[in-house]
Amino acid sequence: MAINNITGYTGTQATRNSEGSQVQVSRSEPTASQTETGKPSSVETVSLSSTSQQLRSLENTIAKLPVVDTSRVEMLKKAIDEGRYEVNPQRVADKMISFERQLTG
Repeated sequence: MAINNITGYTGTQATRNSEGSQVQVSRSEPTASQTETGKPSSVETVSLSSTSQQLRSLENTIAKLPVVDTSRVEMLKKAIDEGRYEVNPQRVADKMISFERQLTG
């Protein structure tokens, strides 16, 4: 079963705009020379909004960060081994409640 034209646009053009991001795609039918040679006579381009470019940059920055702060882990291990690490139960409880509130909105 073929599904045709589910976007409501013709097969040669589609546009989407939501929350400041834009995606525009367009395509024209091949010319006679393109049909004969099988090569495009022009270059297709894609442009991204500034928001998507900022997101990409942020993703790249985050990807370069270490997953674990190894120096902090070593410092805590040493404090535990030496018996200097103390747990503040009130602070732990407050953080758990705060986290739960963030999850439930």
